[in-house]
Amino acid sequence: MEVSELDSRPASVGSSEYFTGTAIIEPLFSPNEAARASAARVLFAPGARTAWHSHPRGQRLAVTSGHGWVQQRGGERRKIEPGDVVWTPPGVEHWHGATPSQSMSHIAIQEEKNGSVVEWMDPVTDDEYREGADE
Repeated sequence: MEVSELDSRPASVGSSEYFTGTAIIEPLFSPNEAARASAARVLFAPGARTAWHSHPRGQRLAVTSGHGWVQQRGGERRKIEPGDVVWTPPGVEHWHGATPSQSMSHIAIQEEKNGSVVEWMDPVTDDEYREGADE
């Protein structure tokens, strides 16, 4: 059995290479010899969002507070709120983040494949982010 104490997993600010706006990443657990899943709690300030990205084994998001958006490339942007769970299949390009006026947090769970859990792509432009916006 392993116990991971809170202070052994320091939070960090998401890199501007992968996030627009302020996103705080709080690691929860990492893959190990027996399990390939990892998870983090991510807190997005209003207007903050990820870049386009995909996951080799997919990703689950469990929204814990606030209101946000999630969108598959080429698909409709969807509003997400506390209690919603989002499944994004392997290799599907997508982004997620807060709405312009509200913060949002979620727990992100993904599994590694060949040592990687995410493939980052281009930033979500302001036009893409606000397209059809109706908070």
